[in-house]
Amino acid sequence: MICRKIFFLFLILFISFAHAQRRKKVDTVYVYENVVVYDTIYLLKPIPYKPNHLIFAEPKVEEKFFVRNIYKEELEKQRAKNRIRKQRSSVFESGIEGGLGLKNTGWTKAVSAQKAQFGEYVNIWLAKNIFSPQTFLMLSAGIYYWNSTFDLDANKDDTILNGFYFSEDQQPLLFQKFNNKHFEYAVQLKFLYEWKNIRPFAGVLVNRNTYKMQFLVPENNVLNQLDDFKTNQTNFGFSFGAQYRLFRKFMLTVEYQQYHMKNVSLKNSTFDFDIFKTNNTFAERKINFGISYAISGR
Repeated sequence: MICRKIFFLFLILFISFAHAQRRKKVDTVYVYENVVVYDTIYLLKPIPYKPNHLIFAEPKVEEKFFVRNIYKEELEKQRAKNRIRKQRSSVFESGIEGGLGLKNTGWTKAVSAQKAQFGEYVNIWLAKNIFSPQTFLMLSAGIYYWNSTFDLDANKDDTILNGFYFSEDQQPLLFQKFNNKHFEYAVQLKFLYEWKNIRPFAGVLVNRNTYKMQFLVPENNVLNQLDDFKTNQTNFGFSFGAQYRLFRKFMLTVEYQQYHMKNVSLKNSTFDFDIFKTNNTFAERKINFGISYAISGR
């Protein structure tokens, strides 16, 4: 019985081995394919199409994130500060101004060939809003110092003014010295309008020029005392110009002034004497260039 089982097992193994020997091996075949790609050209042709009352929904843009515009915020703050500052109409503005000037005087043409007279000035001013935040009424007062363009000295040269003069009570006066170096005092009332950084203005002025001339006057009937004769008349005129705000408190100023002088009267505490006895009216014209500083109100 055991021999049969062993024989049957060997028979199955032999048949399986024989069948495996008869299998054919499959070779690997490689196929190479030549692919040709052709270009395709597309032509765009307009198609006549007439929309028939198409209705599209309005696009809505929703911000997912809030982004701060720092530059815009700072600009709005500055504008708000400027509006508040301009609305403070109840507050006065005050400041100082200084600069240089050129003056042309008509009555000195007979003794001086130079037309322009150079000088310096300084003044203080007070301004207030009227009617609107852009309009101002300014009151200023200042002093000018004008340098001399000629020097007449009877002890050195034979000038046009050399000789004897007589007062109203017939007392003799002997001319000595004169030049047009003098002080000028002025008060102005201006109306200004501020547009952006430009402030054009116009106004009226009152001034007094202090010219001085020296004469030998009699003392005990002898001409041996040197005395001064000065002008003491008040003149009226007008002015106009413009200011440019360079910074918040600093402004550049250019101004034209003109006023008239009726004669040039020279007075003394003892003698009443007019060296110019004509009825002429002389014009004085000035151009000032200055810089102004606002102390308060800005």
